[in-house]
Amino acid sequence: MKILYASQLTEHDSSLYRIWALKRLGHTVVPFNTLGYESGNALIRKIVYRASAGPGVGRLNQDLLRIAEAEKPDLLWADKLLWMRPKTLKRLRQMEIATVSYMIDNAFGLRQDPGWRLYMKDIPFYDLHVVQRDKNILDYRERGARDVLKIQTAYEPTIHLPPPESWKDAQRTRDVSFIGTPYDDRAQTLTKLATLQEFGVAVSGNQRSWQRALDPATFQSIYREGELYLDRYREAIWGAKINLSFLTHSNQDEFVHKSFEIAACQGFLLAERSAGHSQRFVEDEEAVFFSNFEECVAKIRRYLPDAAARQRIALAGRLRAERDGYHNDRQVGLVLERVQALMGTVKRP
Repeated sequence: MKILYASQLTEHDSSLYRIWALKRLGHTVVPFNTLGYESGNALIRKIVYRASAGPGVGRLNQDLLRIAEAEKPDLLWADKLLWMRPKTLKRLRQMEIATVSYMIDNAFGLRQDPGWRLYMKDIPFYDLHVVQRDKNILDYRERGARDVLKIQTAYEPTIHLPPPESWKDAQRTRDVSFIGTPYDDRAQTLTKLATLQEFGVAVSGNQRSWQRALDPATFQSIYREGELYLDRYREAIWGAKINLSFLTHSNQDEFVHKSFEIAACQGFLLAERSAGHSQRFVEDEEAVFFSNFEECVAKIRRYLPDAAARQRIALAGRLRAERDGYHNDRQVGLVLERVQALMGTVKRP
């Protein structure tokens, strides 16, 4: 198919990985970068973000339709796109272009994030919504969605690779590592781990966010290397004896993409226990889980000195991720299978 792919596109965005997967699967992709439509004024940006209205929103919709008319794609794939207008989707349907909204964030979540106003109005007009929670299937159906598909977030096979065979445990300079954002109570948990002073704790991510979340002494003690992407992200996973993966409870996550990326990099995965994680990894064989702080500490104490066990579990986790298709090619392929089925049955005006 010829696919018009609309999303924020930078080397740091996972949407780019999905474009790579589409191309590997043999499709032609026309990228439409939604960056550059925001105001240069910080106050106006906040207002536009909350209201999903303004000149930039209008220009984005106009440009998207202009490109669609010129390129005549079979499919519009909107990846975490909040500024689509219902009338734009209606026009695309008139042009016989199928439409998919790929949204891994939770529009119905507990955080009540702003910015969803237009998106909520769009729900009945997309041909397919792609989500990652069982709960969201009903949420979208109740809002009038035509079709909803649940998939899982995934790792990128060209980025998330195992370490060289020559890699030694002595090269792992992070004892307990977390790479990400300080959602929920992560900062408190990591502070308590560091306060034990039994092992090293290393945290990487957005510096400003972690400075706000941690007290100054803890920040100076555990924060390392800034935000990590691509090769640096992978190498930090390689360089950790234990890689932590937390659920975002405020987003009602069942699993998180970080878990699949850690497994694909053949990192030792210590993840928060959930039905979603337990369905995808055999506990204590392909990954290790915890449900509370005390269990997290117990698992760290158990596995930190046991390099052989860590390496055995990490290898099994990688093999499971590869075998069961926890990568972009398989997950993107599932979306396209559903799209192609819909295109054969949905009557277009």
